[in-house]
Amino acid sequence: MSDGLMEFTDADFATNISNSDIPVLVDFWAPWCGPCKAMTPTIEKLAGEFAGRVMIGKMDVQAHPQTAGKLGIRSIPTLVFFKNGQVTDSLIGVADEEKIKDKMEIILG
Repeated sequence: MSDGLMEFTDADFATNISNSDIPVLVDFWAPWCGPCKAMTPTIEKLAGEFAGRVMIGKMDVQAHPQTAGKLGIRSIPTLVFFKNGQVTDSLIGVADEEKIKDKMEIILG
């Protein structure tokens, strides 16, 4: 993972989300997913741009299926936005950088 980009697991997901003082963006993906791989450079770039204001991370649904199941993730890539430990928004499928930034700015208020 690049600098500023977290890697979430089933074991640490709930703790990381609930203990975060800043909004969180989680990219649910899998290694075999072409569109997910296409999104990775954008997610890495945003992790650098929003460092300290938004925690950004990826979660491999193949290696860590429990959290994705609990959140009802049925399609990847899916981006889920959290604030104060609660889901505030999501984007399903490949999303462009500007759309993701717009959603993050709304969450940041």
